[in-house]
Amino acid sequence: MATAPAHSNTLGLLTAAVGVDAVITDPAEREFYAQDVYTLGPDPLGIFRPADTDMLARGLAAIADTGVAIVPRGGGMSYTSGYVAPEAGALIIDMAAMDRILEINETDMTVTVEAGCTWHKLYDALHPRGLRTPVWGTLSGIKANIGGGMSQNGLFWGATHGTIAPCALSMEVVLADGTVMRTGSAFLRPFGPDLTGLFGSDAGSFGIKAKVTLPLMRDATAFAYGSFAFDTPDQITAAMSQVAREGLASECFGFDPFLQAQRMKRDSLTKDAKQLVGMMKSQGGFWKGIKEGAKVVAAGRSFLDEATFSAHLICEGRHQGAVDADMRRVEEIVAEAGGTKVENTIPKVMRANPFPPVNSMVGPDGERWVPVHGIVRHSRALETIETIGALYERHGAEMERLGVGAGYLILTVGRTGFLIEPVFYWPDEMQEMHRRSVEPDHLAKLKGFPANEEARALVATLRQGVIDIFGDMDGVHFQIGRAYPLEARSDPKAWTLLKAVKRAVDPEGRMNPGALGLE
Repeated sequence: MATAPAHSNTLGLLTAAVGVDAVITDPAEREFYAQDVYTLGPDPLGIFRPADTDMLARGLAAIADTGVAIVPRGGGMSYTSGYVAPEAGALIIDMAAMDRILEINETDMTVTVEAGCTWHKLYDALHPRGLRTPVWGTLSGIKANIGGGMSQNGLFWGATHGTIAPCALSMEVVLADGTVMRTGSAFLRPFGPDLTGLFGSDAGSFGIKAKVTLPLMRDATAFAYGSFAFDTPDQITAAMSQVAREGLASECFGFDPFLQAQRMKRDSLTKDAKQLVGMMKSQGGFWKGIKEGAKVVAAGRSFLDEATFSAHLICEGRHQGAVDADMRRVEEIVAEAGGTKVENTIPKVMRANPFPPVNSMVGPDGERWVPVHGIVRHSRALETIETIGALYERHGAEMERLGVGAGYLILTVGRTGFLIEPVFYWPDEMQEMHRRSVEPDHLAKLKGFPANEEARALVATLRQGVIDIFGDMDGVHFQIGRAYPLEARSDPKAWTLLKAVKRAVDPEGRMNPGALGLE
C-alpha cells in the first residue's frame, strides 16, 4: 500500500507542472471529494482537475517520486468506496474537465470521447444522428461519466448487450508515473491479447482512463412497450428469464413491492412536463405522440396500486411489425408465468428521458439510500431472492424499530445473467454529496433526518449479509471498488496473475490502493 507522501512539497511540484487553477486545496472541497454516495472517507491532500491528457500525464510525472496515493474519480456516483481512499493524504484526480467528444465517425461507426464525458452528454450528441453505443449508460448518466463506467463497469440502458466495460474498443490510459499508453485497435477488439479488457473494471487501480473509443450502432426507429404485474417472485423471475433467453427485449427490468411504492411516492409521472413532452417527441410522429402522451396522463400513478411485483420491457428495432411481434411473444410468456398486463407508462417515460436528475439517491422524505447488487445465473435468481428475503425476516423486528426499508430492482443482463439489486432506505442525515447532487427545488421539499448511527450500522450488517448471499450463489459484481470480495471469488492462480499485472503497471502501489482488494 502507498504510504504518506515522502516529499513534503507534493502540491508545490504539482502546481508548478500544471498551474494553480488545476489544483484544489480548499478544506470544504477536500471534505466533499472524500465521500461517495455511501461512505465518508479521510480527507485527501488535494484535488487535481486536468484539462487534457497532456496535463494529466505531466502532473502525475511531476509527483511520481513523492509516494502520494493517486485516486481517480469519475462522476462521483460510486456507492462501493471506489474512489474513497483508505488513508488521508491521497490526491484525487477529478476527470470532470476532460469531457470533450473528440470524434463521431459515422463511416467507421466509432466514437471517441474524453473519459470525463457523461453518458447524458454523449446521448445528446448521438441521438439526433440516430446513433447510440451498444450499452449506453446507467440511470445516473446525467452525472456518471464514461471513464468511471469503464473503471467500475455497470449497466442499465442496453443491458441486452451486457455491461459497460466490455463495450470499449480501445482506451488511452495514464499510469501512476505519467506514462501514456494506448490499448488495442481503434475499430476492432481485440487486437492480440486483450489489453483493453485488462484496464476495464479495474476500479482505477491500474491506470486513469483519459480517452475511450466505443463502437456505434444505429438507434432503433420502432418501439413497443410493456408493463406487467405479478403476484409472486417466482412468476416475475420466470417471465423475465424467458424473455432474456429468447432475446426479445432491449430493456427488461422490474421492481418488488417496496421499491415500486418508493418510486410511486417519489416520481410524478403526470406532472413532469419535460418527461411528458420528451416522451411524446420520442414516439416518432406528432399524432402518435399526442396519443401516447394522453395515455400517460390518463394512467397517472394509480395503475400499479394493486400490483405486487412489476416488470417493464421495451422491444425495439427497425420495423414496427417485427417489434410488435416480439411484444406479443413477451405477453404470451407473461401470461404463461401468471402475470397480467398493465398500463405501460413507466418504460415509455424512462426511455424518453433516460438520464433524469439523481434525486432518487435519497428517499421520498430525504432518507439515506444505498444499493448492493449481484448478477447470478437464471437458475439461481429465485433462490437468491428468497434467501435475501429470509435475511430480512431474521432482522425484521430491528428493521421495523429503526425504520429501515428494503426493496430490490431486478434486471436481465444479456441472455445469461439476472441482476438483483437490493436497495436500503433508512432515516439518517444527508451528506454534502447528497446536497450537491439532488436538485435544489427537490432538496427543499425533503423533510430530512438527524444522524442515526444505529440504523446505519444495521444497514451495514444487512448489506454485508446480502454480499455473502451472492457469494453463496456464485454471483458476480460490477462496481467492485472496496465493497465486494474479488480475491475470495477468484481462482488463486488468476489472482496471482492479477497482482503481477498490478506490480507491472503500478510498482509502488500508488494507484487507488486497496481498490479490488489489491495493495
